[in-house]
Amino acid sequence: MEYKDYYKILGVDRKAKPEEIKKAYRKLAMKYHPDRNPGDKSSEEKFKDINEANDVLSDPEKRERYDQLGSSYNQWQRTGQPGGSFNWEDWVTQSPRGGTRTRVEVGNMEDLFGGDGGFSDFFNAIFGQMGGRSVYGSGPNVQRRQQTRPQPKYEQPVTITLHEAYNGASRMIEINDQRYEIKIPKGAKTGTKVRMSGVGPMGPDGRKADVYLVINVAPNSDFERKDDDLYTDLSIDLYTAVLGGQVAAPTPAGNVLLTVPAGTQPGQTFRLARRGMPKLRSPKISGDLFVRIKVQIPKKLTSKQKELFEQIRNN
Repeated sequence: MEYKDYYKILGVDRKAKPEEIKKAYRKLAMKYHPDRNPGDKSSEEKFKDINEANDVLSDPEKRERYDQLGSSYNQWQRTGQPGGSFNWEDWVTQSPRGGTRTRVEVGNMEDLFGGDGGFSDFFNAIFGQMGGRSVYGSGPNVQRRQQTRPQPKYEQPVTITLHEAYNGASRMIEINDQRYEIKIPKGAKTGTKVRMSGVGPMGPDGRKADVYLVINVAPNSDFERKDDDLYTDLSIDLYTAVLGGQVAAPTPAGNVLLTVPAGTQPGQTFRLARRGMPKLRSPKISGDLFVRIKVQIPKKLTSKQKELFEQIRNN
């Protein structure tokens, strides 16, 4: 198993105060957040490491145990690494308080952590019991098995319109003869899950399970959505395309005036900043709206119009 240096991950000193750890975590979490680095697997892994490091170093009990491990690990390195590999058994099986000995069951990480990737093997081995993961006791004072089973997941699909995703929405949901009004946040996307805490069937631990609303945003005939950006087509007449002018462009919040410069070409795209969808976790920030121009060519011309076009062509 590989030792993880949580202090190095957050870029703080080993004697850093809680407020320093909190500040470093927030800065790095903002930098490597998946919403800011879509599709970047490297940033995603760094974000997981940052969250794991913060989980340990911001918890006094976990930090104390981690510092004890770090001291032992560093001493092993300084003494020339005698005996080959570091003896992880002392830490994987030892109780955080030095009393009852425990052993951590490390199974499928997605099963243990609800399918979201969870913490690393290192964290699960060293902090399994402290993190509420599946463990059991052994030794002279503990004979019974203690196991926390993951709660079963209950999901309910809900379809909303694009405008509801833009403005936020609510739904009345009935569960076990109880009605709940559920708020769907602005910026919701297809696949967004809204948790209803403790309203489902009773779980194996004696608590009511959570129910998740799985959002599906229906296609919209006016707007095409790509993440938080929107795309729409706008038809203008030939004369406005040639001479320029102002036209009404649709947005989810209503029409706005778009200035079309003279000589605008068919297919030309204009960007309307912050006129797209609100960001799910930062609804005060919005994506952009891209307006693609379509030029309407007149099918019928008056004799005067034909004459003018002939003059233009001949010049």
